[in-house]
Amino acid sequence: MHQVRYFLALCDTLNFTRAAEKCNVSQPSLTRAVKGLEDELGGPLFHRERNNTHLTELGRTLKPFLDQVETQLEQAKVRARDLIRLEYAPLRLGIMHTIGPARLLDLFEQFRSGNPGVELHLMDAPAGALQERLDRGDIDIAVLSRPNGIDERYHALKLFDERFLVAVAPAHRLANQPAIRYRDLEGERYLGRIACEFAEQASASFGAEGIVLQRPYRSDRDDWLQSMARAGLGFCFVPEFGETIDGLVTRPLDPEFKRTVSLVTVRGRPHSPVVSAFMRHVVRVKGN
Repeated sequence: MHQVRYFLALCDTLNFTRAAEKCNVSQPSLTRAVKGLEDELGGPLFHRERNNTHLTELGRTLKPFLDQVETQLEQAKVRARDLIRLEYAPLRLGIMHTIGPARLLDLFEQFRSGNPGVELHLMDAPAGALQERLDRGDIDIAVLSRPNGIDERYHALKLFDERFLVAVAPAHRLANQPAIRYRDLEGERYLGRIACEFAEQASASFGAEGIVLQRPYRSDRDDWLQSMARAGLGFCFVPEFGETIDGLVTRPLDPEFKRTVSLVTVRGRPHSPVVSAFMRHVVRVKGN
């Protein structure tokens, strides 16, 4: 890069002595650097005459490109400073698609208010896909939950616990109960989500009670499952802090069935300034 800078200074001054003064280097150093650039580019960039230094055809052709290199380098320096100072910094957050915004919006907005140069990029995916994106570096942080806890390859900071609720139509026979026991669901039509992270854990809980459920429908879309439940086609589970459609009745399970939602990063991976700032913010908010 110093070769480019010396070349452009010489273009401006057309004098080796003045160009060296402008770049705050000795004239021999500048001359060697320009010669090195000429060797790399394959030909002379200047005609050197006693009182008449001027650009060659090759020099005139390449100058606009090297001007652009210098401009982009300055822009890169500015962007780097902005990232370090959080004056402009994207934070890529992956959020497991069954986790609703209710418990996260205030956390995000408080951080953004204190760091107005940060852009939060929120991406939705299943837990397994989020872990893969973390590994590849496609996202900085994941918000997710796993039935058996977070793998030791990752660092998990607990955000909150969340119960699963039973969702039914207003006219359902269980809609008026304050809580629903596992036994109450015997023989009911269960509207299950495809690739549910907690399916095995739920099946084990019902199996331990000797409860058999009908499974007439499955979908990977929560809005479909909730709509079918509201229409009286069965029941589904919804997270306590998730989004539910109007007209759906939700009741807690007895005993409760819950998950832990955590902020997850790759263990041992150095944090960027924006990730470090966000993690400190979360720890501070949790401490309050």
